[in-house]
Order: sequence, then C-alpha cells, then structure tokens
Amino acid sequence: MYSELVESQREYFKSGATLCLEKRKETLQKVKEMLQENKEKLSKAIYADLHRDGGLEVDKTVEEADLAIRKLDEWAKPIPFANGERFVDGEDDLFMVPEPLGVVLVISPWNYPCICSAPFISALAAGNTAILKPSEIGAHFAAAIAEAAEGRFDKRLFAVVQGGVPETTELLKEHFDHICYTGNPGVARIIMAAAAKNLTPVTLELGGKNPVLVTETADLADAAKKIVVGKVANCGQICLAPDYILTTPETKDSLVKELVNAFESYGTLAANQENARIVNQNHYDRLNRVLGASKGHVLYANQEKADREEKFFPPRILEVEDGDALLKEELFGPILPILTVDSFDKAVRYIQDHDKPLGAYVFTKDEEQAKRFIKLTSSGGVSVNDVMIQGSTRLMPFGGVGNSGMGRIKCEWGFRTFSHEKPVVIRNKLGPKVKPLVGF
Repeated sequence: MYSELVESQREYFKSGATLCLEKRKETLQKVKEMLQENKEKLSKAIYADLHRDGGLEVDKTVEEADLAIRKLDEWAKPIPFANGERFVDGEDDLFMVPEPLGVVLVISPWNYPCICSAPFISALAAGNTAILKPSEIGAHFAAAIAEAAEGRFDKRLFAVVQGGVPETTELLKEHFDHICYTGNPGVARIIMAAAAKNLTPVTLELGGKNPVLVTETADLADAAKKIVVGKVANCGQICLAPDYILTTPETKDSLVKELVNAFESYGTLAANQENARIVNQNHYDRLNRVLGASKGHVLYANQEKADREEKFFPPRILEVEDGDALLKEELFGPILPILTVDSFDKAVRYIQDHDKPLGAYVFTKDEEQAKRFIKLTSSGGVSVNDVMIQGSTRLMPFGGVGNSGMGRIKCEWGFRTFSHEKPVVIRNKLGPKVKPLVGF
C-alpha cells in the first residue's frame, strides 16, 4: 500500500539529494513558512479536536524549525578527537561525522498534535527523508497538516499520510531506517515488534504515571497551584502531567485545601480555554470507568456539570489506598488521586516499585531531600518545586526511560537521534590533507 512512497523516498535519499546543508535549510524554511502561513487553519483544527487554542503550539513548532535553521551548521560539524592513541600516527585526523539514517517514519499523537509532530523537523534537519503519520483521533489536525504540506514538498522528501489503525499497520510493514512514535506503551510494543523485523531503531515517547511527592517542608500554596496547572492545561491530557500525589498524613489536609483553592481560582472551567475538552467520548467513558472502579474517597468535586456530549469532564481529587484503580494506569485527564505514605523514604520506595515514569516531581525546601529524590528515583526527567518544566526548555532533551520510552528528541537532541555519528580516521601521510573537514 505504501511501498511506492517509501521506495521513492529511499531512492531520493540514495541520490544524495538530502546531504547538502544549504538544501536542508531551504527545506526547513519551507516547513517554517508552511506553519506560519497556515497558523490559523492549524489552530482552528486543534480547537475542533480539543476545544482549546492551538496558536501557541504552532508558534512553538515554528521556533523549533527556526532553531534548526540557525543551528544546523553547528550541529552538523564533525566532532574532532585529540590524537592520543599509540597506534595512530600523530598527523592522522580522528572525527565523528554525523550522517543521516535514511527514511524516517514519525507517528505523532493527538494531545499536542503540532509540537509532537516536530520530530519530522529534526529528521529533515539531519538529512533524512520523512513520512509523518498524525493521529486519526485528532482528525481535524491530521487533515489540516496534510493539506498544508500538499504541493509544497516533493513527496520523495516529505509526505503526510492520514488514516487510522489499518493505515498505520500497512505503514509498519515497510522498511524504515528509524521510527519515532509518541503515544502509549501498548501501541509501542506493536511498533517495536514491527520494527524488529528489519532491525529498525525506534524512539518511543510514552508518558506514564508521573508522581508528585509533596513533603512537609514544601510551600503548599505554590505546589498546589503548579500541580493544578498540570491538571487543567489541556484537561490533563499531557504526557508530563502530574498523575498522582504522594504526601504524608500530616501534610495532606493542608495540601488538599490549597489544591481546592487552586482549582476554584480558575472560575468557570467549562469556559476556560486552557481546560480544553476530553478528546472524544471513548476517552470520556474511559475516565468514567476508572473513576467508577476506584474505591477512593472524594475530597473535591468541581460543581460544574459533566457533559458527555460536550466532552467536558470537571476535575476531582480523591484520597486512595495502594492498589486502587486510579493508581494502575495513566489517567490522562483531570482526576487527581492522593496516596498518603508515612515518610519521604516510603514515598521514594513506592516510586521505585512501579514503572519508571516520564516525569517525577518533588516539592521540598530540604536540599538533601531534593538530592535523594533525584538520585534514588528513575524517570525521563525531574522537576524540583515545579512540574513539567524540564520538558519546556529547548536546551535539554526530551525522552523517557523503561516503560515511559526510549531515545531522545527535541532540537539538537532530535538531530542526533536521527543521525549516525560515524567514526572516521584520515591517514594524512598517505594522501592530500582534507582539513577542514566541515561539510565533508
């Protein structure tokens, strides 16, 4: 079904057409212009899918393309090694040369459909060809990005493929040189199995049950405000969103009071565009099922009326015990369970005993507690006295570990993920000097 498209991209790659840095910059400029010229269309599509403004998300994706244009020469430079090996002549040159992998498939999710499609920008910057497969759940965005790309790019270089599970299944039958998927562990296992047939490397960004440990020394008002932002923004449908809270019985009541104040400070959530909506009725029903299966005690329920037709799901706080239904799967919605533990050490042990999350958060004024949390817990990334912030800077990579994913993306880190850094030794005594090697 997609053999012709993939083979045409492979032949285009083999021709060397993607190697020139100036040509790559021209392609990235076209990506930037595509996003800028279609910002209103893409924003409206995101609103149609999620009932929130998508303008900032498009702007952030433009920034990633712009950064790649400005930094490409620097990223693509061969990395020299000091010649200290006895068996290598003192006049020889040793380098790591970044080279593109080939044909890259990027499968993006629905929750932040534009910024989570940005790995295709990194793939193109690294000199690959790319196929983008947006999520069918965000159908309006998928159609909008496909329409925006149509006729603007040579499909041998970049193409957008729409469709659902059947189309993705057919795509995965093809031989790619790298697959990047953002989504959930269940689908990731299917992708890994398909990739294994061709020994195709994968990058997986999978989310998880991100814990928030609130200690007795924390600024509770500050902690509550930041935690609630993570549950209100995009209606909690963020891979880095705080999933559940760990705290001590002595701290719980005061913390809950601050959490309620933080939720109530938003006013009418149904009218707040930061809150968005649950993406579809299937996900709305999933949240209701897990809530119904919980034996937790409701500590706060927003008084606005839940509306399945409008997919409006008001937030709730529940006190739960270990093993509760709300602690078994990533919630991806505005439900906030609180599990009380006897001590900081038991909270850390609880996190250690469960799958490694994409984000782990601790609120404390105790320096030693912060250090121990960072050292003793394993996660894709950590924020101390904040949530999600480690995923917001362009200077740092974004990625998971264990059940929350593998590999790194974003800006220079994405460039390196979609490159092979090839060791090169040049025997200068045996031929003409080739320095400088930049642009090799």
